[in-house]
Amino acid sequence: QVLLVESGGGWGQPGGSLRLSCLVSGRLARYFDMSWYRQTTGDQRELVATITTSDVTNYADSVQGRFTISRDHAKNTVNLQMRNLRPEDTAVYYCNANGHVPGLQEDDFWGQGTRVTVTS
Repeated sequence: QVLLVESGGGWGQPGGSLRLSCLVSGRLARYFDMSWYRQTTGDQRELVATITTSDVTNYADSVQGRFTISRDHAKNTVNLQMRNLRPEDTAVYYCNANGHVPGLQEDDFWGQGTRVTVTS
C-alpha cells in the first residue's frame, strides 16, 4: 500500500502564492507519474498538473504559467507551487500517484485532499 499525504493548503489572497506538498510513503515516488488534481463541490475532479518519472511536466491551460510542479527526490515529495492565485483556484487539491511498483497490485493512489481557498 502506498500512502500519499498532502500538506500546505489553506487561505490565499488573489495574486498571492501557496505551496502544496505531497509526501509519498516508502520512498516510492520515483516509480510514479505524479499529478495534482482539484475538485470543487459538484464538479468533476480536474487535472491540474503532472510530472512524469522522467520529470516531464504538463499543466492545465487554466494554471499554465502560474503553477509549477516539481519533485524533491531527497524528501520523496512532489510539490505544487501556486502563484498569482485566483478565486477560481479555490478547490480541494488531491495528489495522485500512477505507476507500477514491483510487488504491488494497485497502480493508482490518491491522497486525502487539502483545501485551498482564495479570497480577499
